[in-house]
Order: sequence, then structure tokens, then C-alpha cells
Amino acid sequence: MSLKTRLASDEILVAPGVFDALTAALAAQAGFEALYLSGAAVAYTRLGRPDIGLTSVSEMTDTMALIRDRVDIPVIIDADTGFGNALNAQRTMRLYERAGANALQVEDQTYPKRCGHLAEKSIIPTREMVGKIAAMADARASDETLIIARTDAVAVEGFDAAIDRAEAYVEAGADALFIEALRSVDEMKTVTERFKDRVPLLVNMVEGGATPIQNASFLNDLGFSIVIFPGGIVRALAHTAESYYQSLMATGSNRAFADRMFDFGGLNDRLGTDEMLALGKRYESGRRD
Repeated sequence: MSLKTRLASDEILVAPGVFDALTAALAAQAGFEALYLSGAAVAYTRLGRPDIGLTSVSEMTDTMALIRDRVDIPVIIDADTGFGNALNAQRTMRLYERAGANALQVEDQTYPKRCGHLAEKSIIPTREMVGKIAAMADARASDETLIIARTDAVAVEGFDAAIDRAEAYVEAGADALFIEALRSVDEMKTVTERFKDRVPLLVNMVEGGATPIQNASFLNDLGFSIVIFPGGIVRALAHTAESYYQSLMATGSNRAFADRMFDFGGLNDRLGTDEMLALGKRYESGRRD
């Protein structure tokens, strides 16, 4: 089922954040129907840096291609601002689409951007963002590749201005809408009441961010179509990694941490090592059945 078809369903799509092929594989094995390749998560893990616009289009494209080589479920990818103007946004569309992305989320911040839940953001004029949406639509090879328009205007110009921008982005042809950093359930309800019957709506759950954390069932009842948890996996892994390294430093062994980690065989089970080796042997024998 394509992402476009899935979003026509009445049931909310839960897309966990991933940052590489391993996390993508584990999320797929857990049963998720789609994934969210977070630019923030890539910045945290590949660069060891905050989400302040340091990640490049090439790093994101390479990561997307590696994930697509590992899993076949739909991936929504963070396109930041398109990494520049409308022409840059077109190139981002072509690169991401060739790498296997099913939807691109593009935002109306200035470049370089910063995390939607950080302070002191700035945004481009509405007409410039409208042009980016049109440019990306012109550049995509397939109408099945979706454009998710995000506005960060709530924290910069206010909630009413964000609604006006969202209207313009829907009119410009966005396939889905994402109003970032909503500050209350009332604001979330206002958004869904206005747009849910017109376009799929995405909502972002960031632990410690501006938007009140809710579960998928509640968000589904409000009228959202997609909920992403972009950085949760990094926060969980960073917490575990800190504890692991402290334990190893203190004890000189992994023994004290053994109940909180896979052993060699456990990790290989999840990687599908035995199946891959068996497949290699089959090809070595000249058989394809």
C-alpha cells in the first residue's frame, strides 16, 4: 500500500523517528507501517550536534538510500527548508525521491533552520514558501511522492498567522499539512476542525517540546492523520549509551550491563544474519529458487 493510499484511511499513521538502517529495521520489525527520517536525529547521531541546520542534503540523501536498501515500508523524510531557495528545494526533491523517499516535509524557516521547538526562529515570506511548494511539485517524478508543508509561524508570528500560512500552503498544492509547535490541545483542535476534511494533518510529539504529549489514539480522535516521534529513539539510545559507558568505565566489563543489551546472537537474530548467509550459499550453488 502506498503512503498516499494509507493516508486516505481514518486511522492515524504512527511514524517513529529513525536515523539509520538499523533503527529503521528495528522499527519495521516492531510493526510500524511507516518511518520518519528525522534531520534532527541525523544531526544528533552522525554529527553529534544540535538541530540547527548543520546537516547537509547529501548526508540526508545518503542516509535515506541506506534505509531504503534495508526496509521497504514508506519513509517520510525531513527536507528542512529544501536547503535553500526554490531551485535547491527542487534538487532536494529529485535527490530524495531517487533515494527512495515517499514524502518530503519542507518548512518555511529561513536557512539555516533550527529545531521547531527551539527559540528565536525566523521564517520566510509566505509567497516564497508557496513558490517552494510549487517548485517541488514540478520536480517530483511521481504524484505518489507527497509534499508535507510545515509552518513554524506559531512561535514567530502567532497562531492566527500560522493558520493563514497553512491555508496558503494547501492552496499551493501541499499534499499534507504540518503546523509545528502547537502549544495546547485547544490549538490542536482548532487546526483539525479547520483542515482535517481537506488535507491530511501531521502532528509532532517531542518530549520536552512546546506541544503537549498525547498518545496516538487521542490524536486520532482529534483528526490528525500522522503522528511522528522524531527524536525519541535518539533520546532513548543516548540515555542507554551514557549508562553503558559509565558502567564499563566503572567496572571494566560489560557483565554488569548484560541484562540491558543484546548478546552477540541476539543482535544477529535481529539483523537477519542467518537468513543472509543462507541466501548467499544458495546463490553460490547457482540456484535462484
